[in-house]
Amino acid sequence: SNLSPARWSHLQPLKMSNSCAVTKFYHSKALTSPYPGSNVERSQVPQDKVGWLTEWRDYNPVEYTSVAVLAGPRWADPQLSDKNFSPQFNERDGEVERKSLNGLYVVENGRPRNPAGRTGLKGRGLLGRWGPNHAADPIITRWKRDSSGNKIAHPVTGKNVLQFVAIKRRDCGEWAIPGGMVDPGEKISMTLKREFGEEALNSLQKSPKEKEELEKQLHRLFSQEAFVVYRGYVDDPRNTDNAWMETEAVNYHDESGETMDNLPLEAGDDAGKVKWVDISEKLKLYANHSHFIKLVTEKRGAHWSEDPGPECCD
Repeated sequence: SNLSPARWSHLQPLKMSNSCAVTKFYHSKALTSPYPGSNVERSQVPQDKVGWLTEWRDYNPVEYTSVAVLAGPRWADPQLSDKNFSPQFNERDGEVERKSLNGLYVVENGRPRNPAGRTGLKGRGLLGRWGPNHAADPIITRWKRDSSGNKIAHPVTGKNVLQFVAIKRRDCGEWAIPGGMVDPGEKISMTLKREFGEEALNSLQKSPKEKEELEKQLHRLFSQEAFVVYRGYVDDPRNTDNAWMETEAVNYHDESGETMDNLPLEAGDDAGKVKWVDISEKLKLYANHSHFIKLVTEKRGAHWSEDPGPECCD
């Protein structure tokens, strides 16, 4: 990849020597085995050989695309060997967005190459698109309050505690932001609202009257000024050498708490459970969602960690 290291600062940091002035970044969740939902083991990729610029002539990862993807659902591309399929990589391809949020990616032998490096697996795994698979993650927050409506501060840091709406994913049992994939031709703003409604409010199962009321409340929440937390590559366990997740994570903050107090949280779609969760560094979340949540606390001046950490770098 010709992207500067600074663009990958959200990936797992590997500290070099005793100085934090030099930091090398690599993805970690995209190297986990077995591959999610399968018994397929990735080829092992040493940390020093993740980057494509490091020569590795013997690199010959296993090829895997799940049966569910090969069945040809509407959200998936055909195989590259299909005579009627000629995707336009690095550009808008009809209704499908094949541009990466991180700039141009390399296409080698007709296959897009994961810009963050080797993963030990060729093909698409569970992902529908060759190249970037675009998602949207709505981070809905409010201040934690006591029964009198006063904000609750953390006893150690004195900073107010922020809460966000989290779902427990059915596929892996991990807590996560209630996001999802961008449909072809869909605007990110619509995906954010739709996914939150489906996963955190079970909107698909509501009566027409209930849906109408929900839509009004969602419009109120999602028409507020939003903070774009992050746009780009996601270190996701589903990533492969030829298909990877990218997201736009956006924070909608209910300062007074009045809008969200009236929204009945109910798990739906891909969610097993849904609830308000107190934010702190102790949270263990899916993919690199913890990183997104930390950025929100920095933006809002909220509590994150009891340990201020070493003040070595600006």
